[in-house]
Amino acid sequence: MTSPRPHDFFVTGTDTEIGKTLVSSALLLALAQQGFTTIGMKPVAAGAELIDGVLHNEDVDALMAAASVGAAPELVSPYLMQTPAAPHIVAELEHVTISGAHILSCYQALTEQAEAVIVEGVGGFCVPLNADMDTADMAQDLALPVILVVGMRLGCISHALLSAEAIAARGLKLAGWVANTVDENMLYPDENLAALKARLPAPLLGRIPRINELTQTRRAQAAAACLNLNFLMP
Repeated sequence: MTSPRPHDFFVTGTDTEIGKTLVSSALLLALAQQGFTTIGMKPVAAGAELIDGVLHNEDVDALMAAASVGAAPELVSPYLMQTPAAPHIVAELEHVTISGAHILSCYQALTEQAEAVIVEGVGGFCVPLNADMDTADMAQDLALPVILVVGMRLGCISHALLSAEAIAARGLKLAGWVANTVDENMLYPDENLAALKARLPAPLLGRIPRINELTQTRRAQAAAACLNLNFLMP
């Protein structure tokens, strides 16, 4: 296991499509605003389109756009697969063998290029990657403090608390959490937020409203303005 650097974090979420990429991109921008060089990493991405002979994934492209330092795509996303489905299923279909050791090696290479590396998981915290490894194992191998993105919608309290328990069970530190508005019509959002603040063992880093900007960059900039990173600074 590696020793965590003070500005490297693993970003997970209470579910898939919950705003991990938005928050990861916002963290990259916010850390850069504080003077740090930044790189984003999404070790496993399922769902890519072939453009001019090169595979592109929307999340990976967003992280690369938000980073202040350019990095080789094969380091940013060592396992980029085409089919948009559960990664362990896609890996088997596309004959890809996902290796935790290779992911760790790519992460370590990125740490030599930037002061802050934000690693985004895939789906929730315990998503299978192969028969023997899931995203919780990947986070444990990286040994980074975890930032949890809570999708604010009905059911978020249980999902968040269960995620926090799973993170703690792996011996990892929950460094903070972000409330991301998924359902604009959620009933009693303030009351749900208060319940989460009272129960999650980590500080709230920000509350992001539903952002309907046209570009990923503008959405990430707006989300970055909602974050308070003081809790994360050593």
